[in-house]
Amino acid sequence: MSEEHAPRPEAGTRALLDALAQGDPDELVTLRDLLAGLNRRAFGMLLFASILPAFIPIPIGGAISGPLVMLIGVQLAVGMRRPWLPRFLASRGPHRHALARFDRMISPWLARLEHLIRPRLPVVLDHRLAGVVTGTLMVLLGLLLSLPIPLTNYLFGGLLLVFALSLLERDGAMMLVAWIAGAIAVTVFGFLSGNLAAQAGRFIDPLI
Repeated sequence: MSEEHAPRPEAGTRALLDALAQGDPDELVTLRDLLAGLNRRAFGMLLFASILPAFIPIPIGGAISGPLVMLIGVQLAVGMRRPWLPRFLASRGPHRHALARFDRMISPWLARLEHLIRPRLPVVLDHRLAGVVTGTLMVLLGLLLSLPIPLTNYLFGGLLLVFALSLLERDGAMMLVAWIAGAIAVTVFGFLSGNLAAQAGRFIDPLI
């Protein structure tokens, strides 16, 4: 990614996305480039990039986003301070035209939220137990996103956007909202339907 279009690390979320959307539409923006210089905010940016396929009207969008979200969730749950990606993933990423489409989609919402979002309640973002809660909910939501549940990609993708925005803007109050909404979604779509428990068992059994 050229320095001309590299976003300033201290910029707000809308400014970050606007900067990333500028340039050659066919240019590949690697995940390594997306995370460069963002420090603690890198998890939020990686989550933004990971849920992009969920908003593309293709049948496998959730199946692509779900495992990536789960990988991020596991890293938060175990207390990692910066995201880790295998090399084959770090060299991949969205094309700039996909980032521009995503930017156009969510910019009106971000504009409405800007006066509400601000860095606050850092304990909800930085405390070890808080990381376990955030990571676990993201793993469960990522699992739900990867399942073929009709008409839910936008719902789970929207919820995960709240998690991403909370991490990017360092807003602990918004993260509390994300926890509540995420827990409700997991309960309604996961445990009550039985799908989540069955899939979680299949995922865990090989590891035991």
